[in-house]
Amino acid sequence: MRLLPSLALAASLLCAPALVGRAAAASAPTPAVMPAAAPAPASSTAATKDAFIDDLIGRMTLEEKIGQLRLISIGADMPQPQLLKELQAGRVGGTFNSVTPADNRPLQQAAVRSRLGVPIFFAYDVVHGHRTVFPISLGLASTWDMDAVERAARVSAIEASADGLDMTFAPMVDISRDPRWGRTSEGFGEDPFLVSQCARATVRGFQGTSPANRDSLMAVVKHFALYGAVEGGRDYNTVDMSPMRMFQDYLPPYRAAIDAGAGGVMIALNSINGVPATSNRWLLRDLLRKQWGFKGLTVSDHGAIDELMRHGVARDGREAAKLAIEAGADMSMHDALYLEQLPGLVKSGAVPVSVVDDAVREVLGAKYDLGLFADPYRRIGHGEQDPPDVDADSRLHRGDARDIARRSLVLLENRNQTLPLKKGGTIAVIGPLADAPIDIMGSWSAAGKAKHSVTLLQGMREALGDRGRVLHARGANLTDDPRVVEYLNFLNWDTPELVQDKRSSGDMIEEAVKAARAADVVVVAVGESRGMSHEASSRTSLALPGEQETLLKALKTTGKPLVVVLMNGRPLTVNWAKDNADAMLETWYAGTEGGHAIADVLFGDYNPSGRLPISFPRSLGQIPTYYNQLRIGRPFTPGKAPNYTSQYFEEPLEPLYPFGYGLSYTDFSVSDITLSGQALQRGGNGHLDASVTVRNTGKRDGEVVLQLYLQDVSASVVRPVKELKDFRKIALKAGESRVVSFPIDEDKLKFFNAQLEYVAEPGDFNVQIGLDAANVRQKTFVLR
Repeated sequence: MRLLPSLALAASLLCAPALVGRAAAASAPTPAVMPAAAPAPASSTAATKDAFIDDLIGRMTLEEKIGQLRLISIGADMPQPQLLKELQAGRVGGTFNSVTPADNRPLQQAAVRSRLGVPIFFAYDVVHGHRTVFPISLGLASTWDMDAVERAARVSAIEASADGLDMTFAPMVDISRDPRWGRTSEGFGEDPFLVSQCARATVRGFQGTSPANRDSLMAVVKHFALYGAVEGGRDYNTVDMSPMRMFQDYLPPYRAAIDAGAGGVMIALNSINGVPATSNRWLLRDLLRKQWGFKGLTVSDHGAIDELMRHGVARDGREAAKLAIEAGADMSMHDALYLEQLPGLVKSGAVPVSVVDDAVREVLGAKYDLGLFADPYRRIGHGEQDPPDVDADSRLHRGDARDIARRSLVLLENRNQTLPLKKGGTIAVIGPLADAPIDIMGSWSAAGKAKHSVTLLQGMREALGDRGRVLHARGANLTDDPRVVEYLNFLNWDTPELVQDKRSSGDMIEEAVKAARAADVVVVAVGESRGMSHEASSRTSLALPGEQETLLKALKTTGKPLVVVLMNGRPLTVNWAKDNADAMLETWYAGTEGGHAIADVLFGDYNPSGRLPISFPRSLGQIPTYYNQLRIGRPFTPGKAPNYTSQYFEEPLEPLYPFGYGLSYTDFSVSDITLSGQALQRGGNGHLDASVTVRNTGKRDGEVVLQLYLQDVSASVVRPVKELKDFRKIALKAGESRVVSFPIDEDKLKFFNAQLEYVAEPGDFNVQIGLDAANVRQKTFVLR
């Protein structure tokens, strides 16, 4: 869905005819009890909730029911006076894209003045922060620290709820194995287990102990389902996938979020095996509700019901609305067709009113669970409580942002201990992303403001202080292609995403080289603008755009230590940098405090501990490079003749950087694996422990991520070469060692077989423990 700017609605809404003479209500305390609908009990059970909602539905007209199924985009779907009228007529269920209490309060006032007084909810895409912007989701996954992931979501909920928001369209848990896909940046990577862990942590953070809490948001997990598997990595494209792969690899993260209590599900825009998700009865009714037992709200993506006609499965709007409501799409985002077509469909008998009632029940259930029937203003508050400046820096959580951003950074290279840098001398900070406050926030930065961002240049200057000197040069534009610039600036309403330096490439590089020669070390920030890693920003290349690699090569000729800082929302093919940079740090888009966090790592005030949640390919042609590929009959084996094996003969088969990879300023060793037993019995509750001793062999304290992988040696169907099944992130002081044990039970050995049965089959299993997917120790046990 498209992100629209917040609108200052209060003044115009209060001047609408229906509210003339009631302007004082914007600041006066508002009664919690609605005009006609009895308030929900303070302490409720499922029975009281059902009774309350059934009674309310029984008093609704068909028009009011259909109104509850409309999710309106503020500023896009209708003029403000018309929105007020629709709200007072009870013909809107919720809105999104208004993000201050002053904006939202008049809308809620209009809704509770409707005949039945049903409140609306307010939603927004709070994906990786609200006003405080945390690292993008791919960066959060790089922490391999679920406490940090949960904390980022908790802070986001606190800030967003304080702005009057009830719901977020997050987490985004689509498995992404083709980095050409622009929305790779929104997700948590390529692995079902790690993404599932992040999904659970994020839902817990958003919803807290209850979505009804004043400082909680209802999580709406997206995009259901398989959106990350679009063909060719091209956004909105088709997905064709076997059921076994679907259940084994792509569905678990959605299930994890739902099991963690996510109150809603956003439906994907893609088709699945020829049926669009929005009209996919099997997906939304058979799988989601019957098999998984989901009781919450389903929401279409932006305009997706209308798009059923363009998919070619609906002849017209009437058929599109019928397909969507019958499939189980409760709420229509960016509404048109439900409003226009459902009345006639119901009156003609083409759609039973009970189908509409079922959808309305889920919308009202979400509002009940959010506590809005008890108090429609529980998050909006009253006018006298509004902050004098919603954009005040004091509303941010900078300490959390800096700490979590530091944890997300992944050290990829560090030759000759180039890092950490000394706080002294002259440092040249170069590159098109060195001073980029918009880009460092990443895509879907919610209510974050560029003026609050700490750039790399600012962070380096503040860290160095008066102990040295920082030189700065742009060095290159992010791209010199006018078509790309026009494309990326097209959807920006405030400030252009890309502002081009009008000088020639040669002049900019010459200036950068001059600064580098005058410095002791060069720190160069290269990568993508945030718009290049966004919805609808799929790429045909994973190389550094524009003249950025040319800039790197020119800086290398100076002979000065070259530290490359990557800012990007997807893996890039940075082969030259890998081979030639003295150090390279993957920072993704690190958020509001990104510049401070990066400087903390570069100067050694924080020892990097991030690990990659997604593999880096050597070339575009190597895609896909995900680590847990299925085994094959003619595998390539390093050190053996490659002829007639599965490989590309032009380059090595292994990825540029494997899944789980990351360096530290200290070193760690991992012992051989010790198993507590050689066999595990099927059908029991027992387990065996796989243990290793990990030692910090370096001179600095640091954190390490121990990763447990399992391989099913022989099964009824082809199984992956290995699968992540557990991990531990532990801190060790210099010279310290610790025994780390992973319990392995039958559940860790289960998979979906050809009949889609979730089973563990007897036989041998290899257990692997190591520091990344490619660097492991191995031992074998048997399941009997």
